[in-house]
Amino acid sequence: MHTPRTPARPRPRARRAAAAVLLCAAVATGAAACGPSPDGAKPKGPFAELTGSQVLDKAFAATRAAKSLTVAVDMTSEGERVKAHLSLDDAGRCTGTLSTGTAATTELIKADSKEVYLRFDDASLREQTEGESPEVREGVLKALRGHWVRTPVTDPDTKDVLELCDLASLLDGFEQGASGIVKGGEATVDGRKALTVTEPDDGGVTRTVYVAAEGTPYVLKIVTKGGDEPGTIAFPQYGKPVVAKVPAAGDIADIG
Repeated sequence: MHTPRTPARPRPRARRAAAAVLLCAAVATGAAACGPSPDGAKPKGPFAELTGSQVLDKAFAATRAAKSLTVAVDMTSEGERVKAHLSLDDAGRCTGTLSTGTAATTELIKADSKEVYLRFDDASLREQTEGESPEVREGVLKALRGHWVRTPVTDPDTKDVLELCDLASLLDGFEQGASGIVKGGEATVDGRKALTVTEPDDGGVTRTVYVAAEGTPYVLKIVTKGGDEPGTIAFPQYGKPVVAKVPAAGDIADIG
């Protein structure tokens, strides 16, 4: 069974020194990150002694080391709106929802490393049986409406969905020690103080990462502007236990 597509992960490209210089000139609050202060004064603010690249490395290292977190995705992929809200942990548990287009929604439960359970709403089932006869479509709706479909995690049809449950997959497009990273101003993300760092891209795409300025320097949000896949990946919560229980046997569809 076809599963909804996932948004492409941000993949930074090589940066030109000229792009970094131009962005430094344009972002007044990031001027301290672009060169030494003319009067010799020490820079102020969160991560004042670190370069933009060092802040980004520190943030992604902390995020990758998180025991559990919640990720919220709202992006455009191949011209289609994709939204997801998932909780995952370092033990492989994952649960939440994935929506594509304007209505199709899939619920997901991954309680271990062997199987994943998916439950599709009517809009998703109709989308996946498009082109079939009315009898087949009605049969699928009758068999699967309100029920979970059990499938092994090795099933190729679940690969794209499960990438959203893998923190390494979500973040592996960000390289350590990337050049051209510019420190920006302070901001607030869901009531938490943050520092922005911006990563210019040769293709007209910019990515701004919001790093927690207090406590553990987790990534709080990544905003991509420009290009074919703009959108946001947010990490609204860290450290909350993931409750991913296998559905009751009576709620699992028997599809042979």
